[in-house]
Amino acid sequence: PKEAPQPLKEEYLLTSPLEYTNEPYAIAKIAGLKMCESFNIQYGTNFISVMPTNLYGPHDNFDLEKSHVLPALIRKMHLAKCLQENNWSGIQRDLRRRSLDKVNGKSTVDDFVSTLNQFGIFGNHLELWGTGKPIREFLWSDDLADACVYIMENVNFRNLIQDMTEIKDSHINIGTGEEVSIKELSALVAEIVGYKGKIKFNPLMPDGTMRKLLDVSKLRSLGWHHIIELKKGIELMYKWYVEDQRIHEA
Repeated sequence: PKEAPQPLKEEYLLTSPLEYTNEPYAIAKIAGLKMCESFNIQYGTNFISVMPTNLYGPHDNFDLEKSHVLPALIRKMHLAKCLQENNWSGIQRDLRRRSLDKVNGKSTVDDFVSTLNQFGIFGNHLELWGTGKPIREFLWSDDLADACVYIMENVNFRNLIQDMTEIKDSHINIGTGEEVSIKELSALVAEIVGYKGKIKFNPLMPDGTMRKLLDVSKLRSLGWHHIIELKKGIELMYKWYVEDQRIHEA
């Protein structure tokens, strides 16, 4: 919900209007959640729905026009580092693995530079949208898988609803309960990638929702806690990103 308090508890679902830009996507997810809940009530099944926070990990979408914030930052920092170091073979390797429509095998150095500039990647700085103030939460993809297996093996729908006067909001939030600003995240990615240029935020561009954090107290009371901390996860993700390019070239 757009106006729900933060951190978001499970019971805040549908307590205020949905964020307009995400409404169709949100409605589809909520319909699936409610269907599982209704099947459990009517037919005695044991479906348990989960609501994960922002995920990241290997095989993420690194498309500069469509990717989410963390894979986008990793790729932009990597390309900015290559550009700053005049590492043209590194730039070409990256673009051969994940092409951009505006450049190809016949493109000149000027073509590469012009294309990177359009995505805010310059020789001496990297430009990112917004103020850097929005706050987000991130969960390593393997941790989500681990949480789902844990819930399947240890949690029963009947136990989840035993204290409810109305059976609703039986889903379980999955996250870390830890938040980071986009500015802090950018600095962390730069440190891990080894990008030493300046990071500039463009306040004329939109920030998006200012804070997104899940309340994971229900999940923790059930006995599960995330394993991979954000810094370690980004290190693993960047290592995979570089290795994936090497394997693709072989």
